[in-house]
Amino acid sequence: MPALSPVKWKEFEKFLLYIGCSFKRQSGGHRIYTRAGLKRPLVIPAHGTIPVFVIRNNLRLLGITPEEYFAILKKI
Repeated sequence: MPALSPVKWKEFEKFLLYIGCSFKRQSGGHRIYTRAGLKRPLVIPAHGTIPVFVIRNNLRLLGITPEEYFAILKKI
């Protein structure tokens, strides 16, 4: 399995929209996404690249493993 690496925020946004998340609102430089069944909204910075710890935390909240994440990225 390849290691998680930082990605541009637009690429991560495509991933979130592909798995069924919807854009809720923007607060300053952060975009907020929701999906049915989540305990809390997903928050990503809307500039530059997203650090690995943010990706990992959001994957954990979504219940998606890194392997599933890489498989989905290959599809989109």
